Amino acid sequence: MSQPLLVELFTEELPPKALKKLGEAFAAGIAAGLKQRGLLAAEGHAVYATPRRLAVRFDAVLDKGADQPVEEKLMPLAVARGTDGKASPALEKKLAASGRAHLAALFPDGRDGPDAFAVKKDGKAEFVYLQTLARGLPLTRALEEALNEAIEKLPIPKVMTYQLPDGITTVKFVRPAHGLLALHGSSVVDVAALGLKAGRLTHGHRFLGQADIALDSADDYETRLQDTGKVIVGFDRRRAMIESQLNAKSAELGASLGDYSLLLDEVTALVEWPVVYVAEFDPAFLEVPQECLILTMRTNQKYFPLFDAAGKLTHRFLIVSNMQVADPSNIVSGNQRVVRPRLDDARFFYNQDRRERLDARISRLGQVVYHNRLGTQLERVERVAQLASDIARALGADHVMAGRAARLAKADLITGMVGEFPELQGIMGRYYALHDGEPATIANAIAEHYQPRFAGDRLPEHPVSCAVALADKLETLAGLFGIGQLPTGDRDPFALRRHALGVIRILIERDLPLKLDALVSDAFSAFARAMKLADAHADLENFMFERMRGYFAEQGYTTHEIEAVISQRPPEIRLIPAKLAAVKAFFALPEAASLAAANKRIRNILKKAPPTEGTDIMPLPFVSAEEAALFNTMERLGPVIVEHFRNQSYTDALLELAKFKSPVDDFFDKVMVMTDDPALRNSRLALLRTLEGFMNQVADISVLAA
Repeated sequence: MSQPLLVELFTEELPPKALKKLGEAFAAGIAAGLKQRGLLAAEGHAVYATPRRLAVRFDAVLDKGADQPVEEKLMPLAVARGTDGKASPALEKKLAASGRAHLAALFPDGRDGPDAFAVKKDGKAEFVYLQTLARGLPLTRALEEALNEAIEKLPIPKVMTYQLPDGITTVKFVRPAHGLLALHGSSVVDVAALGLKAGRLTHGHRFLGQADIALDSADDYETRLQDTGKVIVGFDRRRAMIESQLNAKSAELGASLGDYSLLLDEVTALVEWPVVYVAEFDPAFLEVPQECLILTMRTNQKYFPLFDAAGKLTHRFLIVSNMQVADPSNIVSGNQRVVRPRLDDARFFYNQDRRERLDARISRLGQVVYHNRLGTQLERVERVAQLASDIARALGADHVMAGRAARLAKADLITGMVGEFPELQGIMGRYYALHDGEPATIANAIAEHYQPRFAGDRLPEHPVSCAVALADKLETLAGLFGIGQLPTGDRDPFALRRHALGVIRILIERDLPLKLDALVSDAFSAFARAMKLADAHADLENFMFERMRGYFAEQGYTTHEIEAVISQRPPEIRLIPAKLAAVKAFFALPEAASLAAANKRIRNILKKAPPTEGTDIMPLPFVSAEEAALFNTMERLGPVIVEHFRNQSYTDALLELAKFKSPVDDFFDKVMVMTDDPALRNSRLALLRTLEGFMNQVADISVLAA
């Protein structure tokens, strides 16, 4: 019989940043276990997660799984069959070990109900299989197995160990669990997990709802908890309610919320009955850089700051409370009292830090270890400053400003504000540099040299900022590659993939005319004077090009299109997007497949050809008309293609190749390249070498051949 199934695990407060994933994993794990055991009658299920519970409701679950045919591979037929053709001692022993000795009498072709032997070929040998029928599991056993498997596989950030009320049993889980509910329709499923026996009891809001709620059936869960328990159990529904209230309150005040998505998820995991209230702080705190105030309100207090039409922070903020009361004045005033000392701390650090110039702090970076094999932050700053100056020169930017910005870029690590809020490094450096009278170009470079911090983040704007950002990332990459600290699998403790992608994005999206191999060489050279690194130049370049493959794949280019360009290792990677666009346009032509195949054929011929005595194409007249036609086409189109390439008109260059299709096809249909005449063979090989050069200036189009 198929009925709805509800499972709830009631706990102490779960970690808010992990709640959404825990809820999804809990539901998915039980679903997978029930499906594997043949009890899911329908795929539909609802996921629930609140600060004190993980739950899932399935639309239709059977009370018993269907019987399943099972086939077990036993042993080779030669071993299983005795001299008399019946079961050998080896087969009898194996069957007896699994409690099925009576089945030996069936061998080789007898049957007892669902039990039978079968002989099948596996590779070159024949094997004996036992075919039988596994009885479907009852829901009680299947659910208990699925539930415990799901709990075991939960992505728990940190496991707690606690004792059950008996004072003897020890349990490990993310937080102490106090209740287990399992209802199949209106019936309790007799299962156990984490030392708890299942019942029909759930629990409402601590202060607003009924403490204990006995459910009549699985279908009552969401409604009873909302109406009687004052709990909104659906994470997404609770999130939508909070967002709706936030938007309504901010609109009433004529304000905006800024970027609040991550905070919204965290706050959703902290409340069961969300209500939004308006609060405010002393406007005098607005003299402190708004990033400091925003960070302390969002990170420490989980408040939503409000901004005016120009994006400036206002003195009002929104609170998401877990309490709905007629008069929220106590809640509001309490939160206002709590936030004041936090803002006071921010103001103290800001005023204290400005008493000492940034450049006076640089020497103290010598006391901060960057890496035990790469020296201190001061040594690192000197390397980055030299590299930034060199990059700025190459860009035609102010190399003195670039060097100065790089030397100041890490000085805010010594400040009280960044010590309290590491997320503000760079941001505070900019404020302090402006206070010290540094030019805006240098101050902005200090803030922007960390960019991009994450996927989709903004890039540095000014060429000086780009130079410092590139230098910072390249020095990190060269240093860590040079001591063998490469990313492995999903481990990347030094965020080298992010640094590499940052270099790629800056070079491409800021259209910087810099050569990647030269940048990598300069980065390794920055270490040469002070320490000896392993020669990891090639490894780092390969790593960068591998990151490029992923970068362009996300933009919709195919593997073949990307490989056609990347395989040539273009030194100026800013030109790759134009080349990829050209390859995509070329590949859409009807002539593309034929020319790609021809190019591949040319490559193979030239690869296998013996060394030639000469490389000149034999002067006219040619032996064959097809040879002459191909030569004349090259003479006519070659200069055009070269000119397009020189002007970076890559699409036009590749589109010209379409005109080669007929003469190339005719040439390979009628002309023998590897003829016995050495002079003629060398001439035709030279013709193909020249043609290959024209065809592959933009990309290796042979990669496009199927």
